[in-house]
Amino acid sequence: MENTSQNIPLLLEPEQLQEMIGEPSLLIIDICSPTRYQEGHIEGAIHVSPGETQLGTPPAPGKMPTEESLDQLFKRIGLTSDKHVIVYDDEGGGWAGRFIWLLDSIGHTQYSYLNGGYLAWKDEGRPLTQVVHPTRLSNYTVRLNYNHTASLEEVLAAITETSTVIWDARSPQEYRGEKVLAAKKGHIPGAANLEWTEAMDPKRALRLKNQQQLLETLTLLGITTDKKVITHCQTHHRSGFTYLVAKILGFSEVKAYDGSWSEWGNRPETPVEL
Repeated sequence: MENTSQNIPLLLEPEQLQEMIGEPSLLIIDICSPTRYQEGHIEGAIHVSPGETQLGTPPAPGKMPTEESLDQLFKRIGLTSDKHVIVYDDEGGGWAGRFIWLLDSIGHTQYSYLNGGYLAWKDEGRPLTQVVHPTRLSNYTVRLNYNHTASLEEVLAAITETSTVIWDARSPQEYRGEKVLAAKKGHIPGAANLEWTEAMDPKRALRLKNQQQLLETLTLLGITTDKKVITHCQTHHRSGFTYLVAKILGFSEVKAYDGSWSEWGNRPETPVEL
């Protein structure tokens, strides 16, 4: 069978996915809550828990998992180099975007995000199943790269680089230091703040907002397509979505600061602004 993944867009609508269900070249990944997955999921979807996408070690639990744990994860879900991965969650794209960042970090670039995820699928009354098929394990070997990840040192350097912009996906209250979730409050100097939910359309089951409007909003904040983007939140969960959004909008170089504010805000030497 001819592999159709070359024609699958990065941002996939529910009606497009429904037409493709059952194609052997697809690997559908569900990163909803375990309860929601059991209650009903898209046919053939394999469940991945959010915790499997994180290192999980304090004070920065959102850092990249180890190569060994990722190797086990991608073998378990049956990833092979010819699979086109379609990812969805039930919260607007944070966990799905983070999973796509992991795919980038192992060099697997055939992937799509289901626009609006489970919520958009269910909103349109599309079929869900409780049937869980046995997963066919693969012999995929993970080779981890950090090309899409910014270290603390890179973020420090980016503060004074005009070619790079830092996108803070946290709430305005966290950004301004009114809500404190680490030893220090505030934000990385020079970072632009657009909360992750501001890129979602609540009237369309949390699909991505109109792309032209989003680009205009980001441009006003200094987040422009000619710049390198480093995005973060508290644990690189919310910024999983902004990482994905920047890719969808055509930004040429996007990196995630996986240490995020849980690392930055707990280090004595890092500068902050209020």
